[in-house]
Amino acid sequence: MNFNNNVKYFQVAQGVWGMRIFFVNVYIVANRRGFPKGWVLVDAGVQGSADKIIAFAESIFGAGAKPSAIILTHAHSDHTGALEELLKRWDVPVYAHELEIPYLTGKSSYAPADPTVGRGLMSLMSPFFRKKPLNIDAKVKTINIEEGIPELPEWKVVHTPGHAPGHVSLFLPLNTTLIAGDAFATTKAESALFLLNNIKRLSGPPAYMTTDWKAAKESVRKLADLQPRIAAAGHGPVVRGRELQAELRKLADNFDKVAMPNSGRYVGHSTQADETGTYYVPPFRSSTKFKVLVGLAGALAGFAVTRALVK
Repeated sequence: MNFNNNVKYFQVAQGVWGMRIFFVNVYIVANRRGFPKGWVLVDAGVQGSADKIIAFAESIFGAGAKPSAIILTHAHSDHTGALEELLKRWDVPVYAHELEIPYLTGKSSYAPADPTVGRGLMSLMSPFFRKKPLNIDAKVKTINIEEGIPELPEWKVVHTPGHAPGHVSLFLPLNTTLIAGDAFATTKAESALFLLNNIKRLSGPPAYMTTDWKAAKESVRKLADLQPRIAAAGHGPVVRGRELQAELRKLADNFDKVAMPNSGRYVGHSTQADETGTYYVPPFRSSTKFKVLVGLAGALAGFAVTRALVK
């Protein structure tokens, strides 16, 4: 862990740094010598975190540091929360997969979260997460999967859908470093206890926002086949070496049992999306369990609001 001007961040690999903001990670990746100078920001954290992200960058590169681009693994609210504020200060392009573009140009909302899966506080709170699109049309550039990202020439872009239609991961073959986004987690993302304490547990993608489990399974298998030696996920600590390779292979081989919920809105009934956005969402089947969960989530939200007003 590094501290520079009271900014707390961690080293992932040479030229790669991460910062945990509340329960989600953002990453900075710098190009090596012999390649175009510059660095990129990967993901944009939760709403209200722009100042922390800027301080993170300046602690490494100095005052006034600005990325050459922002790369989004996907456009969920915990990965784009500070994006609009950052773009007011940094005039840079934002790269995303073509299937994520509708959620960044005001054209489509994501499918609703499923609070019935995951058995954790984050799952219960998921219906309150933003699913409406941003509109940063003037800044967005579509990632060319084959050619990669010009501002990050050594890294390969891997399409890893399931958690989101256009979810991507970044992979550096030189030292097999993987930035996985939410293709899988290195903690139990449904649990506030695990998230807030950054407890290590390699697991599937955050269940409450995963809308295509068949694709999510294939994406984990694809990443396991890369045999990364370093993995930095959107949620959880960095995992390395044989532990990573063994646990990732185990997750890929046993995905149906250890990652996929037994039931849920999107289990066996995935959403459908294309370059225009989400065009089919499976109907929700209400149950007593759901009504209890909604009641608990509402009570928790009310408690949080009350505490904020009292303070």
